[in-house]
Amino acid sequence: MSGPRTGDDLGIPADWSGPVGGFGGPTLDPSPSVPSRRGAADPVKVLMHRHRELCEQAVDPLEIAAGLEAHGVTDRTAARFRHRDVFSLAEEMYARISRDAETPPRHETAAVPRLGLGRAAFGLLPGALCAAAVAGLRLTEGRTRLGVAALGVVAVGLGLRAVLRRGPLSAEERTPPGPHTPGTRTWTCWLLGYALLGDGLLGAAVGGGPDGLPDGTAAGAWSLATAPVLALALACGPAAWTAHLFTVGARRKVTASRGLEEFAASVRPLLLGAFGLFLCALAALLAVCGAILDEPAGYAPALTLGALLLLARLLTTHGFTHAPAVALGAAAAAEVAAQAIVFTARLPGCGALAAPVDTLVAAWGPSGVPALACGAAALALLLHATRTLTRASAHALAERQP
Repeated sequence: MSGPRTGDDLGIPADWSGPVGGFGGPTLDPSPSVPSRRGAADPVKVLMHRHRELCEQAVDPLEIAAGLEAHGVTDRTAARFRHRDVFSLAEEMYARISRDAETPPRHETAAVPRLGLGRAAFGLLPGALCAAAVAGLRLTEGRTRLGVAALGVVAVGLGLRAVLRRGPLSAEERTPPGPHTPGTRTWTCWLLGYALLGDGLLGAAVGGGPDGLPDGTAAGAWSLATAPVLALALACGPAAWTAHLFTVGARRKVTASRGLEEFAASVRPLLLGAFGLFLCALAALLAVCGAILDEPAGYAPALTLGALLLLARLLTTHGFTHAPAVALGAAAAAEVAAQAIVFTARLPGCGALAAPVDTLVAAWGPSGVPALACGAAALALLLHATRTLTRASAHALAERQP
């Protein structure tokens, strides 16, 4: 719904005294003439009628509070109904709603599906396909290696698509229908491609190259960073598990919490814990892949990219698609700009343009560019996630999807 929300949208009767605000709730009216909740113009009754289906299907007051929060009702709005907060208002609505004995119970599909063997296998698929592709690159040469690389890219892409369409990382199973934010998949593909080719190209460009095309190895003139990419592909399994762990824990907190603030306080450490577990798993995978392939693990760029992709996916699966698209696009744009600046500096009179990139590469190496770009974007998304994913309405909306 576009445009500011009106009092009628929130269920506030037309004869309500005082100004009504927008989405954030109405402003408080200093006038003492506030109508009673009882009688012909009962504002709570009007609100209950407006959200009748929500009240009838709710299993506890917090579910009503989460639904009201999703519709823009805040504690300031609740004060207009002579309640201290949204949860207190929801408790009265829950107590007053007339429950039909024939009202069907909440469907079992509202529960989080178990992470069984079949769903877990989807998380392991990209890693298995990427491992096969890396092995093929190591065992082939010439045109055969080029064909193996192309086939491996297609296979891993299909595996990632399967993970994002099924299982805990799927947005189609839980998010409410809404407008799709374009560019997210494009930026994600660019970031993964840069993790494979970008550092080698930037390092060669700073030194005056590249002198040729990549040969599929880490020792060539344009090196490939296969160890970090393999670790990121294998990390799809831990990402699916931690996303499932966070979703299950948040659903349990919805039924156990007594208020919206209590729910947010209990879910925030759960979110940070799941995020930390994923980073630990990714760091372990980077160490193993680097040792097996005898390549640099690339901890900084791979960890920041993994953090960015996980946070973007968590937000997307809960219906918040705009912030992930902006963060992914900003990180990709920074990487594009760094490469473009180095090559543009070769033009006559433009040598000074490359000074910032040259300084960064001299201090941290070529991996400093993606580490800085993805790290800043991941930090911004983490701050955003601690505000949005700790709202009860984020999980209540996801829970009602069939």
